[in-house]
Amino acid sequence: MTELRSLPSVEKLLQTKQVAQLITKYGRPLILHAIRETLGGIRINYAPQAEKTIPERTTILEQVKHKAESYTQPTLLPVINATGVVLHTNLGRAPLSQAAIQAMETVACGYSNLEFDLSSGKRGSRLIHAEKMLQLLLGTEAALIVNNNASAVLLAISALARRKRVIISRTQLVEIGGGFRVPDVMKQSGAKLVEIGTTNRVHLADYELALQEPTALVMRVHRSNFKLIGFTSEPDLQEIAQVAHLAGLPLLDDLGSGALLMTERFGLAHEPTVQESLTAGADLVCFSGDKLVGGPQAGIIVGKADLIQKIKKHPLARAVRADKICLAALSATLLHYLKDEAENEIPIWRMISTPLGQIKARARNWASEIGNGEVITGLSTIGGGSLPGESLPTWLLALDVGNADKFLAKLRAVNPPIIARTENDRILLDPRTVLPENEGAFLVGLQCALRKK
Repeated sequence: MTELRSLPSVEKLLQTKQVAQLITKYGRPLILHAIRETLGGIRINYAPQAEKTIPERTTILEQVKHKAESYTQPTLLPVINATGVVLHTNLGRAPLSQAAIQAMETVACGYSNLEFDLSSGKRGSRLIHAEKMLQLLLGTEAALIVNNNASAVLLAISALARRKRVIISRTQLVEIGGGFRVPDVMKQSGAKLVEIGTTNRVHLADYELALQEPTALVMRVHRSNFKLIGFTSEPDLQEIAQVAHLAGLPLLDDLGSGALLMTERFGLAHEPTVQESLTAGADLVCFSGDKLVGGPQAGIIVGKADLIQKIKKHPLARAVRADKICLAALSATLLHYLKDEAENEIPIWRMISTPLGQIKARARNWASEIGNGEVITGLSTIGGGSLPGESLPTWLLALDVGNADKFLAKLRAVNPPIIARTENDRILLDPRTVLPENEGAFLVGLQCALRKK
């Protein structure tokens, strides 16, 4: 205990020149917390029987400085995606177009007319932003933007079917990322879930039988993150819509990924589009903004004006509403589709449509720049719970580095971190998902990791 008495007090440390400089840089409250945490750690770890001594004052001050630096480091960092997964959920899904980024910056750096009507000078509604573009793009009567697609589905069912029956096929009771399940979302809405059919087959007769009892809504969920194959069968969306409408009920189609372009153009399997759902007779369609749309995280509801008006008035709509940054970025993203420039301006579609020759040339350039690796054929995937099982041919830079896991850790430690994948104990780097503007930093980081022992 005698040695613990030599530990400087908080007040003594606050009087030093070094701490005064840290306070100027980081502020007194943060430094005070760093000092207390540092001294507390020393007291806890002090063990005279293990011959642990009290650190010198200079060491203590250095620890305080390190703690202050760690407190102020952001936890959300940009990374370079070299995995070949275009919509990498863990890496933030869709990178935004330059126009979307500019739109966000424009409304973020000052005031905006988020809820102000410039023509009347009175209070306006944020719900109009992006709605007009969706009406023009999809020919839909109305639209609503919320913070993500799970919220969109939850809000729609809460507004239209609380304490009432909602019909859904057992083939569509899917689980999305993070363990969230469609039945759980429906339960939170207060609706009464009515499952029909079996896990692999459902028939129109199942819908017709279920609709003999009072019901509020028929729901179809697109299996955007897995495929159902083998002895399977289910009616198409148009047939389900006809049965629902004969019963006088609306049909809600949860598309998930929400493609606005025909994916076959890029050598991929067909992904149902929002336009197709509306044409088939869906009264409401819910989809994500940050998957195949290629915009910010958002949930988008489009469809019949009377239904969307009810949804807009529900109290939950305020809890899940989109903010000005999301609305600005989504509007700019949708404008790319209206101007028929999505393939060139939206990063995910630019990646998907990149010619193989360009990808191979970039991989060869990487090998030449670092003087290492082999250029081989491989596959890129779409990811993000979209187009399950679908892949695109690509060219990869393969590196033999001894211990692949250790090298992945080295790549994650460079600035900005590089995220790659391994196969057969080789590091694989896919040019498809490395943004051109990040290529210089990517090569510097890769060379740095290769030099580290």
